[in-house]
Amino acid sequence: MDQGRIRNSRVRNHISDTTVGSFVKNHGIAPAPDRKQQTTCVTFLKAHWDVLAAIDFTTVEVWTKGGLVTFYLLFVIERKTRRVHFAGCTTNPDDVWMTQITRNLTDCQDGLLNRKHYVRMDRDTKFSEQFRDILKTESVEPVRLPPRSPNLNAYQERFFGSLTAEYLHRMIFFGEHSLRNAVGEFLTHYDTERNHQGFDNQIIQPDDLVGSDQGEICCRERLGSMLRYYHRKAA
Repeated sequence: MDQGRIRNSRVRNHISDTTVGSFVKNHGIAPAPDRKQQTTCVTFLKAHWDVLAAIDFTTVEVWTKGGLVTFYLLFVIERKTRRVHFAGCTTNPDDVWMTQITRNLTDCQDGLLNRKHYVRMDRDTKFSEQFRDILKTESVEPVRLPPRSPNLNAYQERFFGSLTAEYLHRMIFFGEHSLRNAVGEFLTHYDTERNHQGFDNQIIQPDDLVGSDQGEICCRERLGSMLRYYHRKAA
């Protein structure tokens, strides 16, 4: 037996069956004999929580020099942290635009899908075969949801509900620049100031003053006071 096999044998002998069983159980993975029969969507999500993202579009009407125009807004959400990223907006999400967006998302330096292995998406034709092939070349597996199944992308649907009810349907946008600025303000509030019921009423990215019981209470307003955040003023 060569040295490599000896080392591998020692490693296998060192890890007990109990350790392996505990690891599998803690990650929501069924035992090997039952895995094919018992693997459900919930099991899949629990097993891949850290490396799973979801992507989807929503639309908004914007006043431009040419009149009222529909803009398509693309968002990516990290399933574990619930952080939402604004991938971009356009009036024409054609293959050229989608190809560039995909390369931005998978950029090795600051791509939103770095260290993600799976991306859930619906069957919108904008997520074309070319779009999915580019993801695959970057080791990101596209997971297409069954038709008419918004419940399988519940976190993103809930985000869109908040986005439209608290923001998009309450504002009139004049040009792409105003739309982008407002989206940025909403996402800052969503990630750093808003409590999330599905996240144990925690803030996704709280600052150092969250939970402080000292200092004057102040109110931070965004988007013309539509969004408000109460916090303790730093001493």
